[in-house]
Amino acid sequence: MAYRAEYIWIDGTEPTREVRSKTKILADGAEPGLWGFDGSSTNQATGDNSDVVLQPVFQCPDPIRGGDDILVLCETALTADLSPHPTNTRAAAREALEKYGDQEPWFGLEQEYTLLDPITGWPAGFPAGGFPAPQGPYYCGVGAVKIHGRELIEAHTTACMQAGLKISGTNAEVMPGQWEFQIGPADTVEVGDHLWMARYLLFRLAENYGVEVSIEAKPMKGDWNGAGMHTNFSTTAMREGYDAITAACEAMGAEGVPEKHLKGYGVGIEDRLTGAHETQRFDQFSYGVSDRGASIRIPWQVAQDGKGYIEDRRPNANADPYVVATLLTNTICSALA
Repeated sequence: MAYRAEYIWIDGTEPTREVRSKTKILADGAEPGLWGFDGSSTNQATGDNSDVVLQPVFQCPDPIRGGDDILVLCETALTADLSPHPTNTRAAAREALEKYGDQEPWFGLEQEYTLLDPITGWPAGFPAGGFPAPQGPYYCGVGAVKIHGRELIEAHTTACMQAGLKISGTNAEVMPGQWEFQIGPADTVEVGDHLWMARYLLFRLAENYGVEVSIEAKPMKGDWNGAGMHTNFSTTAMREGYDAITAACEAMGAEGVPEKHLKGYGVGIEDRLTGAHETQRFDQFSYGVSDRGASIRIPWQVAQDGKGYIEDRRPNANADPYVVATLLTNTICSALA
């Protein structure tokens, strides 16, 4: 007998990284080991030196195939010495967690995305070549006129749960055809592992429904919300006192920090962070209690309790979760150390 291991990795596509996968058949009892792929086809190598190594780092049951089949998330490495490939952003997340793990950084990522007709490129729920009624009734809505794609979303949620991923919720978003799932709480490395796996399952299941999934930051121009990956973050000190909450916000707004973070927050920042549609402008920084128009929101309950977490509302839906988690861990934990 044998089983299938789906090797999954993050490619070198610019400007937005994409997930790739291929299948290996293994004998029962055999563990998934090192493998490789053609990096010249994934923007990770040249044709004259094309091999890139896959190093398994996280695995879980394959909820699509079932049985003994598994999903295997991999880091990419160089053939010369198995050091991290230049496109391997998980390695930096590991370093950040090793340095600041004593502060117990926790993340909750809110992954927004948009379902598209693969032929027209138009969002689900939009009339062909036209527009639906304005935003308002779609967020957390119910009913066939307001909601499109729920069958896929239910299948994806079930798959994430069966895979043992830390999915903590789902909801319909502000624009028709736009949805969100949340991953966390998890640490700097685990949150990226689980979010990339959840993305893979979403893209893979969408094939079965003839739907394209977009994580573009502003899939529809005009008076429509963009798609973000709001990032909730805390450390032990933040979960125990409000002074650490304020210190974290101040650290995020220190000279040069907002610009550094925005470079790692995904493609299309200027299109999405306009100061409208529940965002602060990309060239301004602010934080406030219950303020969804700020760069950093301090939830109302956190202010009431005097402890908790903060929400960075700036990361785009297409951001690399390893990069986002590394930036927040390094910036805030160094300030609170």
